[in-house]
Amino acid sequence: MRDTELYGRILGVVAPWRVTDVELELEAGAGEVRVRVSWEPPEVACPKCGARGVRHDTRERRWRHLDTCQYRTILIAEVPRVRCGEHGVHQVKVPWAEEGSRFTALFEALVIDWLQIGTIRAVSGQLGLSWDEVDGVMQRAVQRGLRRREQARPKNVGVDETSFQRRHEYVTVVSDGKHVLWLADGRKREALDAFWASVPAEARGEVKSVAMDMWAPYITSTQAQVPGAEDKIAFDKFHVAMHLSQAVDSVRRREHRQLREGGDQVLKGTKYLWLRNPESLSAEQCEAFEAIQTRALKTARAWAIKEAAMELWSFTDRAAAEKAWKGWYAWAVRCRLEPIKRVAKMVRRHLRGIINAILLGVTNARAEGFNSAIQWLKSSARGFRNRERFRNAIYFRLGGLDLYPASLCR
Repeated sequence: MRDTELYGRILGVVAPWRVTDVELELEAGAGEVRVRVSWEPPEVACPKCGARGVRHDTRERRWRHLDTCQYRTILIAEVPRVRCGEHGVHQVKVPWAEEGSRFTALFEALVIDWLQIGTIRAVSGQLGLSWDEVDGVMQRAVQRGLRRREQARPKNVGVDETSFQRRHEYVTVVSDGKHVLWLADGRKREALDAFWASVPAEARGEVKSVAMDMWAPYITSTQAQVPGAEDKIAFDKFHVAMHLSQAVDSVRRREHRQLREGGDQVLKGTKYLWLRNPESLSAEQCEAFEAIQTRALKTARAWAIKEAAMELWSFTDRAAAEKAWKGWYAWAVRCRLEPIKRVAKMVRRHLRGIINAILLGVTNARAEGFNSAIQWLKSSARGFRNRERFRNAIYFRLGGLDLYPASLCR
């Protein structure tokens, strides 16, 4: 088999294209295999409408292909341009690469595979590409994936925000428990309104639950856009526990300062004893913790109120759940510990959503998992200065998109 026939088979080049020459250029750095392809027939068709047109001219284009052994492989073609009476002059599309790409579809697929497990910087170093070239592959992959993705019709929605940079700049993240569905700048109502606007009206009526934290703009948006939202908005156990833990720590810090002034160091070094799940403590830590709890401490009282709240997530009846939470609120609001009282009042304002989470068995843990993954992406990339690149990286890794060039899709 001749080398031109071999590379024609390898590259999948078929009529009207034909491999005309293969050469090994050893002077090009570590060496390069250059494969030349030409368009055979004189007639050409308009890529817009398919009508036969006049060949206007040809222009040389180059694409990076998968390496041949240790040698970089470059595909070179004189690509004709056609003059169409209706659409003007356009370049004929080539079957081995996406429009506007400097890489063959197979090489882009290789880059996409590498990006699934590595950072842009790592992939660029491994494949001998610039950072911008690898980022361009990612951008095109995400654009393809978003065009192909079907209109969202989620049944269970998770809404969360994640920080873009160290300053108070946020991105709203909407997921369905499996993939990230929507990203929008900021965490105002408009950020979530835009997502709901992308969901068909009848599909919004089919939503069963919307898990979120107690953030007023998200609540307002969902109430306005989702039918029956009052029984679907859910504030899960994680967020209630987070607010109560912060309140316990606030009580501990204030009480520690007061005791330390009198020479009492009983609360020194105990921060995480109060914040951790008691079941995760070692035997030695449990013994020390029990000894502290015997003291008449405000922190111990705050901790007891927090733990009592954590026991109220097993109800299956709304009336019983409401009665239990209202009893807990009456205790918490009379405890004379301001941080706990503030959280108790917040719980009372959002009690319906908390009980919804209990009865629906809804948790926002998956959304929090996406948040952790997003922060890892940001950390591994040493931060993102460009919001568009930040969104692309999230969609690429977490969007569940079909990322590969069309010629490789089955």
